[in-house]
Amino acid sequence: MRALQASELVPAGFVVENVATDAERVLVTIRASSASCTCPLCGSMARRVHSRYLRRLVDLPVGGRSAEIQLRARRFFCDASCCQRRVFAERFVGVIERYARRTARLDDVVHCLAIALGGRPAATLSKRLNFRVSNDTLLRIVRRRGAAGFAPPTVVGIDDWAWKRNQRYGTLLCDIERRRTIALLPDREPASAQAWLARQPQISVIARDRGGGYAVAAKRALPHAIQVADRWHLMENASRAFLDAVGKSMRQIRKTIGAGRIDPKLLTYAERLQYEGFQRREETNASILSLSQEGAPIREIVRRTGYSRGLVRKILRGQRSDVFRTRPSSLEPYLPWLDAQWDAGRRNGLALWRALRERGFCGCRIVVSEWSARRKRAEKAEAGAIGRAPSARTIARLLTIGRDQLSKAQTITVAAIEGGVAALAEARDLIAEFQGIIRRKALPELDAWLDRAALSGLAAFAKGIVKDKDAVQAAIASAWSNGQTEGQICKLKLVKRQMYGRGKIDLLQARVVGIH
Repeated sequence: MRALQASELVPAGFVVENVATDAERVLVTIRASSASCTCPLCGSMARRVHSRYLRRLVDLPVGGRSAEIQLRARRFFCDASCCQRRVFAERFVGVIERYARRTARLDDVVHCLAIALGGRPAATLSKRLNFRVSNDTLLRIVRRRGAAGFAPPTVVGIDDWAWKRNQRYGTLLCDIERRRTIALLPDREPASAQAWLARQPQISVIARDRGGGYAVAAKRALPHAIQVADRWHLMENASRAFLDAVGKSMRQIRKTIGAGRIDPKLLTYAERLQYEGFQRREETNASILSLSQEGAPIREIVRRTGYSRGLVRKILRGQRSDVFRTRPSSLEPYLPWLDAQWDAGRRNGLALWRALRERGFCGCRIVVSEWSARRKRAEKAEAGAIGRAPSARTIARLLTIGRDQLSKAQTITVAAIEGGVAALAEARDLIAEFQGIIRRKALPELDAWLDRAALSGLAAFAKGIVKDKDAVQAAIASAWSNGQTEGQICKLKLVKRQMYGRGKIDLLQARVVGIH
């Protein structure tokens, strides 16, 4: 095996004069091997040495020990008569930068650490790697080098991300073909997106969400580019439209399943408070609906009643008719098993809780005991005096999941709703058909679906599809989608949280664009 030479420890173009080692450090003294140097101002070759001085540099660790370089640098006379500089220090471009205290190769490692980990974590790791760099220095290096360049993209994705949820948002642009972030914008204004897109005329495909702001920006900046709506958002919008249709039909649903009359004696204290609030809301709803039936516009209703425009719009759309506020329950995945146990005669809440613990349930005993008590009260109730109806979200789930996953009671409820609220069953079938069109990429079926949906309870959703029809058609027929952009936003969130949400746009962009 060939022995390691001292000259191999230093970059090319240098000569090792001395190497000293101890338990913690390797000290290497070097000088430049060339006898001349180029003047940085006029470019002429200089050979006369003016003086020498010593530079101390930190280099990559050697064998687990920190490495320090002592560079004997020279100053030269510039003999060119036309040059304004008489004396200059020799330069080592690409190896050691001016005024640097680290070698270029160590600086590259430090920059990579800062890009991957940020300030404090990278500073901690550098200490373990036997070269100490402060967290402020790491972030300063990232800012000094800035964001990495990118090849001109032809297929981009654009979406917003939250600086602070519901308050401030930015914009992320992703090269979908190369699967990497290429730019961050400090806001989500259409003008900012339009200005960036206008500087990239080679873009031919723009994948985006269903928001109208980016659609307008793309159309103005690149009218020739094909806009592609995100398929996931189309599926989610369809599910949301069906949930809204269920919410508007809650009154009919309660009457259909026999929950139109509520016995307060069967309610818990919290449910009784919610029921009293529902009665007060019903008075408000009735007054606003009566004004609407008289022909008063929303602005006039707001002026007469003093309620907000958003509240009035919700009432007129039938989105404020739920009796009880329901929250997701930890028992939701175990309800089919609990119903089967209940039907089999096992009705002790403590015993059911112990059995659930063996099946992986992590909730407390009280949750199961309350569910058991509610079931017992419901069985003792008189016909037509049901304590509460399922929430709109629960009903939407029951109507859309497979019949083989429903219990006997749930099957009866679904059958009653389908028979009593036929428009809801039609809306469910239309939503299933629309999602099937997207999955099968059956573009020729879209126009016929839009005609049927325009005459159903999904008219508002169908109107939105027609408004953005070109992008929706491209989403069905094209292979491009905005999923890669959503993934890059998840990476951005990780980087932002590593910096405790305090990183500014230049630091965020340098780190996110640099990680690939």
